[in-house]
This record gives sequence, structure tokens and C-alpha cells, in this order.
Amino acid sequence: MLRPFDIAVLLKLTLPGAAESSFQKLASDLHVASSEVHGAVKRARLSGLLQHDDGPKKVNRSALLEFLGHGVRYVYPAVRGEMTRGVATSFAAEPLRSVIHDGGTEVPVWPYVLGKVRGYSFEPLYKHAAEAALSDPAFYELLSLVDALRDGRIRERKIALEMLSKRLLVNG
Repeated sequence: MLRPFDIAVLLKLTLPGAAESSFQKLASDLHVASSEVHGAVKRARLSGLLQHDDGPKKVNRSALLEFLGHGVRYVYPAVRGEMTRGVATSFAAEPLRSVIHDGGTEVPVWPYVLGKVRGYSFEPLYKHAAEAALSDPAFYELLSLVDALRDGRIRERKIALEMLSKRLLVNG
């Protein structure tokens, strides 16, 4: 059974150079233990979203996109909380922020003590998402787009899915 963190690992593996990374390097980039990455890779293989034997880890990008577009909001729904300080996500972060104007509404943030944005708390796919995202802008974009799929309105979800499609399928 996939866990939310597994989606973050799969997203990370779609980025240039990540598929060849060791478990230790991925763990360092994601701010988790290497055993957590190993478990995520194992579960992703069992689900058919990843191929990995001895060579590079190969994400089944079309299957991942299908899951994200049609299932992620039901399997890992958004959990909103109180107002807090954190890191902007979903429509409040790039690349959606440039396209969708929030109209002064409260924005979703991953709670993070060093965050610079105030908004309603939005539970990330895994505990250290904010730290990992701040050190990797491309990964941050992918996580934010997935959050828009988890919690966005129809228009936001449609745009987010188009942007994810370009990132996952065109660059794959």
C-alpha cells in the first residue's frame, strides 16, 4: 500500500539526475532516513509506479500522472488547519502563483518554523516536505502542483494537471 511519502519520492525521481542517485543521496535530499526511501521505492515497485532492479530507478510517468490526476485527492486528501507561518503551497506557490490570482484569500502553507508566509496550515505529503522543497525549486514546484490537485478548485486542478503533464511526460 502506497504512503503519501512514496509520492514525494516518485516526484523526486522524475527530476534530472535523481534516478541515478543512491538511497543515501535521496534520503539526504528529502531530509529523511535512507530506510524510508528504500521502503518507498519498494512500495512504488509493487504498485507498478516504479521499475528498479540494479540500474537507475525508472518512474512509470504516465501511470504516476494518471494516479495524480484521478486519485491523489481521494487517497491523500488535503488536511487544513489553523492559521500559521510556513511555506506557501498549491496555488500560492510557483508555478501556479503566476497564473492563478488568489484575490486576497488566505493561502495554504506547509507549517514550518522558518517559513515566511502566513496562511492556513496544509498538511504536506510528508513531514519534511518544506525543508526539502526549499533546497530544490523543481521539487518544490512538483509538490505544490500535487497539492493543488489534492485541494484545488476545478480550474486550479486542471491547470495543475496540465503543468504536471508537461513536467512529467515531456521531460521524461
